[in-house]
Amino acid sequence: MFRGKRIFAAAIAALVVAFSAQSAAAQQQSILVFAAASMKNALDDVNAAFTKGGGDKVVASYAASSALMKQIEQGAPADVFLSADIDWMDFGAKHGLIKNDTRFDLLGNRLVLIASKDSTIGQVNVGPGFDLAALAGSGRIAVGDVRAVPAGLYAKAALEKLGSWAAVEPKLAMAESVRAALVLVSRGEAPLGIVYETDTKIEPAVKIVGVFPEDSHPPIVYPVALTAVAKPEAAPYLAFLRTQQAKTIFEHYGFNVLTKPPN
Repeated sequence: MFRGKRIFAAAIAALVVAFSAQSAAAQQQSILVFAAASMKNALDDVNAAFTKGGGDKVVASYAASSALMKQIEQGAPADVFLSADIDWMDFGAKHGLIKNDTRFDLLGNRLVLIASKDSTIGQVNVGPGFDLAALAGSGRIAVGDVRAVPAGLYAKAALEKLGSWAAVEPKLAMAESVRAALVLVSRGEAPLGIVYETDTKIEPAVKIVGVFPEDSHPPIVYPVALTAVAKPEAAPYLAFLRTQQAKTIFEHYGFNVLTKPPN
């Protein structure tokens, strides 16, 4: 009887080891993508299309580009980095964290001023001398952290160029990512926010009330590259991002695709 129990226990242990090995193998076969928070909805669809077409499973982690690159610097095993600005990709290149020869500019976007859908604030002309502080009144202006988050960095640059920064700075409600800023406005916790145009397409509770001039901030560019520790299986995924199928998905979500599909 005891011998039977020992055999049964050994069999269970063997199954656990086999399952663990299979799980580890499955994890090895997946591609880990670190992508800017503003990419989530579009990239989820792109990733699903890649896998459906025969590619490996894609696991995506979304956050501010600054936070993701810091994680990569600390050893996170990402295969692909998709940033919402050039500076954090440059940081990766400078510190040997990406394969620079795989890097290319994938997408473009626009910076917009938003309010909740039910807000009485109508369309405004965002230009030099724009009094955003007065428009916000006693409320706050939601924005990605202007010290690190790309959307916040773009917003600060635009507000400085337009001469609005000094009055607006004390009113800012800085969030950990652009999507977090979007949530503050959608919930009515901030009357105004500065986000990407594409963010508004996935949140029906907000509306665009103004568009920042493109020359008021550096071009909004999303570069992508394999990381220095990327698995070979990640290369086909990077190539898929250039295809017509991926382009159609990105454009559906309002992104400006900067790379041309291969012939």
